[in-house]
Amino acid sequence: MPTRTIDVQCCISGGGPAGIVLGLLLARAGVEVMVLEKHADFLRDFRGDTIHPSTLEVLNELGILDEFLARPHQEVSRLKAQFGDESFTVADFSHLPVRCPFIVLMPQWHFLDFLADQGRRYPTFRLMMRSEVVDLIDDKGRIAGVRAETPDGTLDVRAPLVIGADGRHSVVRDRAGLEVRTLGAPMDVLWFELPRAFSDPADTMGRFDAGHIFIMINRTDYWQCGFVIPKGSAETVRANGLPAFRVRIAELAPFAAGRVGGLADWGSIKLLTVGVDRLRSWYRPGILCIGDAAHTMSPVGGVGINLAIQDAVAAANILAAPLRENRLTGTDLRAVQERREWPTRFTQAAQVFVQNRVVNPALFGKGKFKPPLLVRLMKRFPILRRIPAHLIGMGIRPEHVHTREAARSGGMGRQPLRDGA
Repeated sequence: MPTRTIDVQCCISGGGPAGIVLGLLLARAGVEVMVLEKHADFLRDFRGDTIHPSTLEVLNELGILDEFLARPHQEVSRLKAQFGDESFTVADFSHLPVRCPFIVLMPQWHFLDFLADQGRRYPTFRLMMRSEVVDLIDDKGRIAGVRAETPDGTLDVRAPLVIGADGRHSVVRDRAGLEVRTLGAPMDVLWFELPRAFSDPADTMGRFDAGHIFIMINRTDYWQCGFVIPKGSAETVRANGLPAFRVRIAELAPFAAGRVGGLADWGSIKLLTVGVDRLRSWYRPGILCIGDAAHTMSPVGGVGINLAIQDAVAAANILAAPLRENRLTGTDLRAVQERREWPTRFTQAAQVFVQNRVVNPALFGKGKFKPPLLVRLMKRFPILRRIPAHLIGMGIRPEHVHTREAARSGGMGRQPLRDGA
């Protein structure tokens, strides 16, 4: 079967939040963009469900927030944590000066479906599912596109700019030879669901005890649970047996003790390997990485998705006009990294701080676990809860949409992109 070739102005590898949002914003600005996603749908394990106020502000600026909020979701205005036997509010979003001072909980596949539908309203947006990027096209040292495997055979997508938005195991950044700096993380997470009863607590919560960290996210009819374990210890946990694991969960969530029997086998308990790293350079001629492909985040604060979306907004603001007008240079790519690198460094430093001061003492501590000083101060001075709320909810240097909207198509899915043999 001969290799097909498509020419676009920007090719995005990865249909996660960073890739879909950037594709939507570029198409909205009149740039011909193709997003390649290797899976047949967006239904993945470990895709976070938290959509923070900074992202909701972006949707508001695009004029699609009300449509988004009409879809089933939950709203969380406070985050709580239990340290030992004592409960604390650790973040209060209700004071943020935004339209939506809360976190939205929505399965990420529904969020991505919504964004993809918005993108299809523009004639220069194309999303190809079951299209896996396997290599880069190199033209005399400059990346000139990607090679992908699709159900219809090999596809070459040639473009002045390739965006690597394909996550922590990015093929794009690997093939481009971009250097990764690893910061490390002390934990992994076992991820599973428990049924939720009407009488259960309503709050999304985290529990920290000596030797244990347990997260429960309220998904209305079930709990999305994360059992945090020391890095690399998953096999030890499995070797101790499923009955012992059920007992530990029942001790950490006594109200759900009668439901842990639903964990029938290890197949229902998935391992999320945690890492924290970032690229020294996010770009080279013809290529730019954003989101997890540029900086893998710890789950601390649940900020990874929203940081990736901020990258996408900044990239669209900086790159839309040069791409549309065929005048893209390395200076434009450097400007994206310069805009987003400091927020990334600050956020990762904060995550490593929490790992060292909270996660490590909880996972490896003995005896009674003492709440950190800052958490105790928040209980005494509630105004301090606004600090983590701002850092988690808005982040450092939140981005705003500055690109102008181009004309939309007359109907959904109409594509004028060039497709040749």
